[in-house]
Amino acid sequence: MTKQQVCRAIRDDIINGVFAPGQRLTEDTLAESYGVSRVPVREALRTLEAEGFAYSRPYAGTFVAELTEDEAADLLEIRAVLEPLCASRAARRRTPEQLGRLKELTALGHDAVRTGRLDELTRLNSRFHEVLAEASGSTLLTQLITQLGWKIAWVYAVELPRRANDSWDEHEQICAALEAGDADRARNLVTEHIGHATTAYRLRRTDTAATGPGS
Repeated sequence: MTKQQVCRAIRDDIINGVFAPGQRLTEDTLAESYGVSRVPVREALRTLEAEGFAYSRPYAGTFVAELTEDEAADLLEIRAVLEPLCASRAARRRTPEQLGRLKELTALGHDAVRTGRLDELTRLNSRFHEVLAEASGSTLLTQLITQLGWKIAWVYAVELPRRANDSWDEHEQICAALEAGDADRARNLVTEHIGHATTAYRLRRTDTAATGPGS
C-alpha cells in the first residue's frame, strides 16, 4: 500500500467509527493492521493531523480527533453554499460520461440499500458528490468539495443508513435535472438534499443528547 492508500484506509476507519475519538493511534499497531511498514503509517498520520482527523501530544503519541459541534455546523453551512453552485454548473457543463457515472453510482447506492450493504453507503455517497463537483467543470470547486467531503462523511457517517432510501431517491432526481440541463432545478434539488440531511443530522444529535450515547 502507498502512503495515500494507508492514509485513505485510516481515514475511512476513523469516519466509520473503527477508531473512536480520543483513541491512540500507534505506528506499530497500524502497520501490522494494514500490512505495511511504519514509514507510510507515519506519513499518513501527519496528513491526517493536517486534515483534522488526528492530533498529537508531546511524549504521548497521536490520537483520533473529535468532530466538535461548531466544526460540524461550519461544514454543513459551507456545504450548503458550495454544492448547489456545483449542481447549477454541472447542469450546463457535465459530460455524458460524468452523467453516466452519477447514474451508475445512484444505481449502486439503491442496490446497497436494497441488499442491506449499508457499510458501502458512505463511500458511494462521497463519490457521488465528488463526481457532481467534477461535472461543474471547475478544478477549484472539485478540490474543495473533495476535501470537504471527507469531513462531511464523518459528520453523516452514523446518519446515512437511517436516511438511505430518501437520500438515493434524491440523487436520482438530481441526475434527472442534470440530464435535462435544468440548472435552476439542479441547484434547488441539491439545496433541498443538503437541507434534509442537515435536519436529520441535527435531530440525531438532539436525540443523542437527550438519551445519552449508545442509545
